[in-house]
Amino acid sequence: MHRSLCSRFVPALAFFALLVSAPAILSAQDAPPADRKKLEAELQELQQQIQTLKQNPQIERSLLADVEIYAKAAEWILRHKEFYKPQYVKETYQVLETGRQRASQLAAGKPEWTDPKGTVLFGYYSKIDGSVQPYALTFPADFKQKSSQRWPLHVELHGRGGKRNEVFFIMHPNGRGPRKDHDWLHLDPFGRTDNGWRWSGEVDVHEAIADVKKRYLIDKQRITLRGFSMGGAGAWHLGLHYPSEWCGVGPGAGFVDFYQYQNHKEKLPPYQDKTLHIYDSIDYALNAADVPVVTYGGGKDKQLVSSTRMVEKAKELDIKIPLYISPEAAHQSRMPAYQDFLAQLLKISKEGRPAWPGRKQIRFITYTPKFNECEWLNIEELDQMYEPTTVEGGLDEESGNLELTTDNVAALSIARDIAPKVELDGTLLPLESAASGLLPQVYFVKSNSGWDVLKYDDSKAFIENSNLRKRRNLQGPIDDAFTLPFVCVKGTGTPWTPEQQAWSQSVLSLFEKEFDKWLRGKVPVITDKEVTDQTIADKNLILFGDPGSNALIAKIVEDLPIQWSKDQITVNGKTYDTKDHGVALIYPNPLNPTRYVVINSGHTMHEKDFRASNSWLFPKLGDIAVIKFKQNKDGNFENETVWAELFDSNWELP
Repeated sequence: MHRSLCSRFVPALAFFALLVSAPAILSAQDAPPADRKKLEAELQELQQQIQTLKQNPQIERSLLADVEIYAKAAEWILRHKEFYKPQYVKETYQVLETGRQRASQLAAGKPEWTDPKGTVLFGYYSKIDGSVQPYALTFPADFKQKSSQRWPLHVELHGRGGKRNEVFFIMHPNGRGPRKDHDWLHLDPFGRTDNGWRWSGEVDVHEAIADVKKRYLIDKQRITLRGFSMGGAGAWHLGLHYPSEWCGVGPGAGFVDFYQYQNHKEKLPPYQDKTLHIYDSIDYALNAADVPVVTYGGGKDKQLVSSTRMVEKAKELDIKIPLYISPEAAHQSRMPAYQDFLAQLLKISKEGRPAWPGRKQIRFITYTPKFNECEWLNIEELDQMYEPTTVEGGLDEESGNLELTTDNVAALSIARDIAPKVELDGTLLPLESAASGLLPQVYFVKSNSGWDVLKYDDSKAFIENSNLRKRRNLQGPIDDAFTLPFVCVKGTGTPWTPEQQAWSQSVLSLFEKEFDKWLRGKVPVITDKEVTDQTIADKNLILFGDPGSNALIAKIVEDLPIQWSKDQITVNGKTYDTKDHGVALIYPNPLNPTRYVVINSGHTMHEKDFRASNSWLFPKLGDIAVIKFKQNKDGNFENETVWAELFDSNWELP
């Protein structure tokens, strides 16, 4: 038996320890030698087939991805020795066989998987690193590909498997096959394995949805998001950070903040503590006013407290989140309460999102320009980064104008055709007729005297961001660079400091190793001589070395907020010896201020964080840090953060 709990808290759960045991990520386990040799040979055969297919310009790139996901799965499980169960050997053979079959079908011009039935595996090439990533799509029994019908899409995020890799995902997708009442397409993203749906794992969800939209007719007003455990954490995060993407959100269990989930008593340093506001979903509870949220869980599940906390937080904001509980259930995704939960989510899906202009009333919060969109509104700039930033209000039925109140907003934009005028914090301004009616978005900037609407030329100048204000996808911290197209650049010159050169190369090597294992892609690496104008235009540049070894660092160093000579680096007024200190930073690229440049850093969280808990995958170095390094006798480096900080909204040190 289960019961519905819409607003009541479960007191006993508040005292549960929240460091819930997650499936352990196992150490490397190899296939038997004879199987490894045979699998490597079969993988090479499939890779040769794929190379031949790639030489045919008439073959669609999306179909190549559908084949290459099978080679990728076998390559990664072999390289990282991820044969965690004996069955993984057999399943890798099956994956390679399916890949060869698809390659042969594609070569013959008859890709049978494009006539979809049941659950089908597809692939796409990620814009981030060019890697191929898989996803599974389950079709209704009555799906007709050539029909003009637009289908609802249900996105289900998987939990933390501990033993998960591409082979496991391909052989065991969440899709259960079509049911009698299954009248939607069911998407299971891979999410680059177990990372809490953060960073490139978050981007994977958006990229998989975009790929589905390219292939099939999707009702964009009826996209539903749900998940359990790690998938629940992802649904809380993605659902509330992107409230206008979904018609309904259904998280179960998971975690919604770092401190309470980890029972972490000691406050993190400010440059880490502030960036918890990027992903702590509890901070975004207000956005449940902009998208219906339904949650569920087991009464004996310690992670139920995530749901109850969100329900209570929403209640404080006068927002209702229905919660369905199975009192006797522990940490399991399918329980009696799940049926009522799903029924409510399906009801929301049938209703769908309101057509344009969408919701006429919004209550929206963010802490970073990264998550800045709600319906017809974009928060363009914040006064103070990582502080609560809100816009509330909507259409006044009597006047027909927008009436909005803001807090901590420095600049925003509004779709011009939503209303004739807008009242911002009591100041009435033109909307429909603003900027000569020439731009789809109207830009408003706050000054000491209040809000101003920008004219056309001023709007164009604002968009160009010549003042280098923090904007969406240009707000840091360092880790944000790897959610966008990037390339690492090694130097070919003579280093100023051999010790620093060795350290910077160790940072790159570690990044390559950890990104390959934990985010399932090969880091793109080129030399400074290979960087073109197109590279600078399209990519975030991740530069390794010093101004002597790396020509790109030499070209931009005078425009960075540091001073760098052969013997010392000066940061924030303090000088450090280059023989045992390095700097890691992110900054608008002086060669293309719409993209990032990163100096001597990959992701700032590392293997121990991935192994410990997804809740540890938050930025560790802020926007800029000074690292003291020491090389051990075995050649490895020990790194100590001696200073780190976050730039303010003007990309300046506070």
